[in-house]
Amino acid sequence: MGPPDSRTSLRWSTMKKVAIVGCGGSGKSHVARELGRILDAPVTHLDAAFYDDEWNALPMDKFTDVQRELVAQPRWVIDGNYNLPLQVRLEACDTVVLMDVSTVAALYGIFSRQIRHGAGHKGNGVHNRIHWGVIKYVATYRRKMRPRVMAKIEEFGSGTDVVLLANRRQTRRWLRKVAAEQS
Repeated sequence: MGPPDSRTSLRWSTMKKVAIVGCGGSGKSHVARELGRILDAPVTHLDAAFYDDEWNALPMDKFTDVQRELVAQPRWVIDGNYNLPLQVRLEACDTVVLMDVSTVAALYGIFSRQIRHGAGHKGNGVHNRIHWGVIKYVATYRRKMRPRVMAKIEEFGSGTDVVLLANRRQTRRWLRKVAAEQS
């Protein structure tokens, strides 16, 4: 399945509710922080909402309820994949940013983050914990998860602007354009 049709209005100044999705290591958290700063919107990293400090996960129904509370706010930037409750974010957002980087770039991202920040729960909502399951997930994301995410965007993201960012340079350029429109 290819990317969703280009449904971008190119009016970034109207963004108020942004869902950022993509593979681990793709740059979701970085884009969320930058976009939150540019848009003056609160940022939520779903890893911080899903896991506690001891890496215990919320039950999915409670996690979905947390997301419903988050998307009820007038402005937000939420980063995270979590495919099961993705529908909640897609139905509420005005913009979806899909971090569509290559597998090699995503693997590089998770390992470089580990080197830069070490392991464990960070105060900024980013969790660094590399193990075989994470490596396998990242390595197979484009083949297994990406088609599911794309299908959900098609099914539940009608009326939203969809931005596909395939590499770091494209991401930097897009963030600069958004910032320029906010000025």
